[in-house]
Amino acid sequence: MTQRELPEEYVAGYADILVDASATGRRLTREELESRRALGERAAQDGHGLRRLVVGHLSVTRTVWSSLGLSAGARDADGFLAAAEQAVDAFAEGYERAQRLAVRQAEAARREFIDDLLLGRSDLGSLAERAERFGLRLARTHAVAVAAGAEAYDTLHPVTRRVESALATRFGDRHILLTTKAGRLICVASGDEDDVLTYFAARTLDATHGCRVAVGRPHPGAGGVVHSYEEALNALELAERMTLDAPVLRAADLLVFPVLTRDREAMADLVRNTLGPLRRARGGARPLLDTLGAYFDSGCVAAEAARRLSLSVRALTYRLERIAQYTGADPSDPMHRYTLQTAVIGARLLDWPAREL
Repeated sequence: MTQRELPEEYVAGYADILVDASATGRRLTREELESRRALGERAAQDGHGLRRLVVGHLSVTRTVWSSLGLSAGARDADGFLAAAEQAVDAFAEGYERAQRLAVRQAEAARREFIDDLLLGRSDLGSLAERAERFGLRLARTHAVAVAAGAEAYDTLHPVTRRVESALATRFGDRHILLTTKAGRLICVASGDEDDVLTYFAARTLDATHGCRVAVGRPHPGAGGVVHSYEEALNALELAERMTLDAPVLRAADLLVFPVLTRDREAMADLVRNTLGPLRRARGGARPLLDTLGAYFDSGCVAAEAARRLSLSVRALTYRLERIAQYTGADPSDPMHRYTLQTAVIGARLLDWPAREL
C-alpha cells in the first residue's frame, strides 16, 4: 500500500511536523496534537479502517526519512521518530474516540428502538423503518419469548452472550432480535419460526440456574410484538402467583386464567363464599388452602399431595374432612371439586387470604 492510496487530507501537515521535529528535536505542540486527533476522528467518521490509516502514515514517515537522509541512532533521527510516535498516537486516539462515540450512539439508538418496539409508543411507520436496520420486518407476524431469572441480565452478561452465540450458530442470518430489558432476556422471532423460540428457551435454561421462560403467542404487525411481549410478561407474573413450576410457559396454554379473572368481582365473590369459612379454622385459612392446592395439583391423589406437604396420608385426609366441614363442599365429590378448584385458582390469582376481597 502506498501513500497515494490514502486521501491526502488525513495526513495533511504530518510531513511538515516530522521535518521540523527532526531539525529541532522538539515535541509536538498542543495545537499539533489536537489537529492529529481531529483528523483521526474525521477518518473514523468517514469509514476508513485504522490499519490502512496507520500504514499510510508509515508510508509518509518512510518518505520523509529518506528525503532527510537520516540514519538510525543519530540525534535528529531520535527526534524524528519521537515526533512520528506522538503524531500517530494522537491520530489513533482521535480515531478511537470517534469509534467509542459511534458505538454509544448506536447502542442508544438500539435501546430507544427496543423500548419503542416493546412498549408500542412510536409512530408505526418510523418504527417499521428502524426495524429493518435491526433485522426485523414488522409487516410479518412475530412472537416474543422472555426469560427471567434470579439475577438481572444486560447485553454484556455472560448468559446473554452465550445465548446470542448459540442462536447465531444455529440459525445464521434468520431475522432474530435478542435483547434485554428490565433485567430480562428477550427474543423476538418470526411467528412461523417457533423452533427459534423453543431453542432460545432451551439454551437459556442451560445457561442459567432457576430461570423461567415465557413465550407469547404470534401476532401480526408492529403492535403484534407489543401484544406478544405483554402476554409473555403476564405469563411470568401468573406463574409467580399460581406457583407454577414449569420452566417454560406458553401464553397459549394459560388462556383459561385470564378468562377466570375477566369478571373480577364474580371471582372474588366465589372465593369469599366458598373458601371464606376456612378463616374460622385454627391457624387460619392458609394451611387448609395450601392443602387444597396440593391436592388438586397432584391430580387429587392423596398420597402425592401428602408427600408434597410433608404430611402423612392420614393427616391429609383429616384436613380434607375439616375443609368439607367448614365449606360444605367435599373435595372428593366431582361436583364440589370443580367449585373448590376454581375457587382455589381464584384465591391464587387474587392473592387471598393475604389480600382482603
